[in-house]
Amino acid sequence: MASLDTIYPAVPIKVKAATNQEPLWVRVILISISLTFIGLFLFLPLAAIMTEALRKGIGAYLESFQDEDALAAIKLTLIAAAISVPANLVFGAAAAWALAKFDFRGRNVLVTLIDLPFAVSPVIAGLVFVLLFGLQGWLGPWLSEHDIKIIFAVPGIVLCTIFVTFPFVARELIPLMQEQGNEEEMAALVLGASGWKTFWRVTVPNVKWALLYGVILCNARAMGEFGAVSVVSGHIRGKTNTMPLHVEVLYNEYNFVAAFAVASLLAMLALVTLALKSLVEWRMNRTDVETIPPGKE
Repeated sequence: MASLDTIYPAVPIKVKAATNQEPLWVRVILISISLTFIGLFLFLPLAAIMTEALRKGIGAYLESFQDEDALAAIKLTLIAAAISVPANLVFGAAAAWALAKFDFRGRNVLVTLIDLPFAVSPVIAGLVFVLLFGLQGWLGPWLSEHDIKIIFAVPGIVLCTIFVTFPFVARELIPLMQEQGNEEEMAALVLGASGWKTFWRVTVPNVKWALLYGVILCNARAMGEFGAVSVVSGHIRGKTNTMPLHVEVLYNEYNFVAAFAVASLLAMLALVTLALKSLVEWRMNRTDVETIPPGKE
């Protein structure tokens, strides 16, 4: 039987030629628009942040991070991310495995719940947590009797962060797992592997780059979350202010150098996240190319 390369020998060449048939002026305009957009909405804001942060010199910039409130905000941001990212990693992997490998009643409900944070405003999500755990909320009296504080405390911030970030890992894994199917897992089970060993030896290696990609996006959202955290934090300086909230407080107090210094730290974290994201995307694409059988390119 003739191979696909024999039947369609000129398809890649035709596609490549078609992409080069646009007039030069069209390509120049499109590239110019793209570069202008990137410059206005990415590089210009970053340059403005760094310029304002260093306006009074490197000494004033470094001094901004010696403030106890700033250090507390950085610490709280890292704590929220350190709890929410592993929690969403476990949930996302479990949910994706269940949705992609099994057919069960309530499957569509689970998919809807995963997408819920994308549809609900973070501010509304924060208000829901206040309604549930606030002093006058549904569980507020019981929590007060047992001296458990969630709203205007670290647990509320962590809960809100988990809520707004939990779709990212699952949404990266579900399409890939569905595309891969469950043939390899079934073969491992037939050969005597347990379900747990099948997950770690077969499923995880096949989705490791998508898993890392979801973790990177989840961490970026966790560190930059503002809306939901702002509602439940109470803006208590040195206790419940994360870095985005601390930037707002400093800016409202006209302490621009310190505000932009903390903002520059967030910007640098965003750039690191973007670099890691690009690296993982490149590695995923390379892996996909390596897994294509010979003669099927």
